Amino acid sequence: MQSVVIRICGIVQGVGFRPFVAVTADKNHIKGTVANKGSYVEIKAKGEENHIRRFADEIKNSPPERAVILSFDVQPCEDIPFEDFHIIQSEKEYGDIFVSPDIAVCPQCKKELFDPHNRRYLHPFVNCTQCGPRLTILDKMPYDRERTSMAKFPMCKSCEEEYFSPETRRYDAQPVCCNDCGPQVYVIGKDIKGAEAISLVRKEIMSGKIAAVKGIGGFHLCCNAYDSKACARLRKLKNRPAKPFAVMMKDLSTVRRECEISPAQEKYIDGWQKPVMLLKKRANSAENGLCEEISPHNPTVGVMLPYSPLHMLLFSYPDDVKMTDCLVMTSANARGAPICRCDEDVLNEISDFCDIILSHNRDILIRADDSVCDWLLDKPYMIRRSRGFSPLPVMLEGINAGKDIQVLAVGGELKNTFCAAKNSLFYPSPYVGDMGDIRTVKALGDCAERMLDLLECTPQAVVCDLHPAYNTTAFAQEYAQKNSLPLVQVQHHYAHILSCMAENNYREKVIGVSFDGTGMGTDKTIWGGEFLLCSLNGFERAGSIEPFTQAGGDISAKEGWRIAVQLIYSAVKEQAKAQEMCSVLGLCDEKTFVFQKAMADKRINCVDSTSCGRLFDGVSAILGIRNSSSFEGEASMSLEFAAEHYEELNSNAENSYEKSENMLSEKSEKNNFFTLNTTQLAYHIAKAYIQSGFSSSVRDKLAYEFHAVLADMICAGCEKIRQRTELDVCALSGGVFQNRLLTKLTVKRLSAAGFKVLTHSLIPPNDGGIALGQALYAYSILKQ
Repeated sequence: MQSVVIRICGIVQGVGFRPFVAVTADKNHIKGTVANKGSYVEIKAKGEENHIRRFADEIKNSPPERAVILSFDVQPCEDIPFEDFHIIQSEKEYGDIFVSPDIAVCPQCKKELFDPHNRRYLHPFVNCTQCGPRLTILDKMPYDRERTSMAKFPMCKSCEEEYFSPETRRYDAQPVCCNDCGPQVYVIGKDIKGAEAISLVRKEIMSGKIAAVKGIGGFHLCCNAYDSKACARLRKLKNRPAKPFAVMMKDLSTVRRECEISPAQEKYIDGWQKPVMLLKKRANSAENGLCEEISPHNPTVGVMLPYSPLHMLLFSYPDDVKMTDCLVMTSANARGAPICRCDEDVLNEISDFCDIILSHNRDILIRADDSVCDWLLDKPYMIRRSRGFSPLPVMLEGINAGKDIQVLAVGGELKNTFCAAKNSLFYPSPYVGDMGDIRTVKALGDCAERMLDLLECTPQAVVCDLHPAYNTTAFAQEYAQKNSLPLVQVQHHYAHILSCMAENNYREKVIGVSFDGTGMGTDKTIWGGEFLLCSLNGFERAGSIEPFTQAGGDISAKEGWRIAVQLIYSAVKEQAKAQEMCSVLGLCDEKTFVFQKAMADKRINCVDSTSCGRLFDGVSAILGIRNSSSFEGEASMSLEFAAEHYEELNSNAENSYEKSENMLSEKSEKNNFFTLNTTQLAYHIAKAYIQSGFSSSVRDKLAYEFHAVLADMICAGCEKIRQRTELDVCALSGGVFQNRLLTKLTVKRLSAAGFKVLTHSLIPPNDGGIALGQALYAYSILKQ
């Protein structure tokens, strides 16, 4: 007989790991125990040597589907006096922490949900060891029922028998419950619960009403996605004129009917994370009923499948309501505020947005908005990383050089997520939101406090952006002062590149191409189209797009026509000619042009900028696509859609535009700094559009040409840096690289030129990913 201790680190809590071990032990005639230690699972096993070997191999190589094993250590130990195998009480030990994200309903639970002969028939909270809420109900580690929001729901006798029986799917499943002992749904403000509540909400939705529905990580605002009046009303109530709504579709057959979707995308959208995925609408979707108000003037729609039992019951319930198979499911929040997570939030923040509220009494302890992803280069391309993914860590083995390093990086001002880092593990938080609202800043503080506690992370430093006016900077300063911690500030675009390096586990020097909307540079100007030589310890600015004037302050970030006027005036340098051009393009009248010119000449409410995001906005306005944006990125997205439309109709698009040799200009031979000739590119686009007589087909071609030439310019810029430094690895990051077409064309050109290209996948290229880069920089400072 042999006795061993096996210690396993990874996602091994909340995924049915201990029950799996117990069943595997019984099958292999192993005696002993398994327990959560908070930071790992520990198995003490006794048996014949060949049985121990087979037992360990099966655990390591065939773990539960949702488990992720990062380390597996087997050591001999003294004889264990056990007569059978038990799951024993969890014990608290400190070390690396792995918290499971929330897991969508598994096929077995879905089958039970709709089986009239099953005792969990129509139970809105059905779950098992393989699915259900995890992070959002967790109070403390180890993951046991008494440390979750299920603690207030004592198990009935039947559930208790399943919980303690190794033969069942719910053996040691912490959120286990049923219709007799679990949480209950109800309509707020009415004495209506359970089945009656669900049926009433279904009826109200189908009569054109808007419902607020409590899910796993927060509330959604919900209406019939075929009902244009209901969707238009929701837009008006939310003050959201154009930003797309997410749509929850009943099943994959519905998705196939309404959207174009590949087999790989199908597998991903129907996986256990169930993210919102951006899919192209089918040309006949309007005939099928999906209304234009879902995503106005947008060829794509964000689609997700039902991931909680309650969602499934909204679509399918044994009542007399003829239900839609497409529901708007947009985050329930007031503009600028975080997603609502409790009844009080809903009543205080969004009660005017909805006609009925379907809630339940299982507390949400940590908000987790829906994750949103695109599909690029044959893999998921994250736009918002939250439910289903957070707080899975990014692991950088050996990054701490043997030191116990722990930091809190508070992230960016827009699309905020923070990152708690400990040892070699970097834990990106769920999506928090835009920090312009004090309610979201409070949500950042609450979520950070709970996450740090869960992960047993005691920061030795707090990290933030360089911008002095950001609310995240103020939060970090206050946190650092309160906890007597050093404050580390990281330049925005450098943090973008570091996040891309971290996701790719790449630590050598790179050429960083960081293109986004706004970030403060080290020279106090606005950066946003940057070429950076980056290492873990610092960066050198090697180039940028050509600087231009942003006249009008913050409003210029929303009104791309202002950028277009300045680009044209800068290129022409002759008032009368520039004024005429702006008038012909419909950018502004004579009086407005004179005012814009005066602002620029006298430097009134102006900043110098290399923002690539604003460059896209300006070109979108020049082509008459979008003069202004009602949400961040609207004008740039519309420019991309026009370019993609041209590419779709022209198989030879890559060879249909005039390539320019004059792509770069030298700023100074002394420091080798260069700029891309983007002002001339914008001027060329404007001239060609006017000469075409404002042809819509030429407009789309010019939109494509802008993307293609900019990709050429990026490659030329990287080639120039390679000539000087011999570096041949490029990292692409920043919100502009959410643009599928630009990213695809840039990667293609760089790869053809012999560069190794690092891109994002499961960490967003936008500001939702910079906390990871901030944390990585802090590590490089603290380990010295």
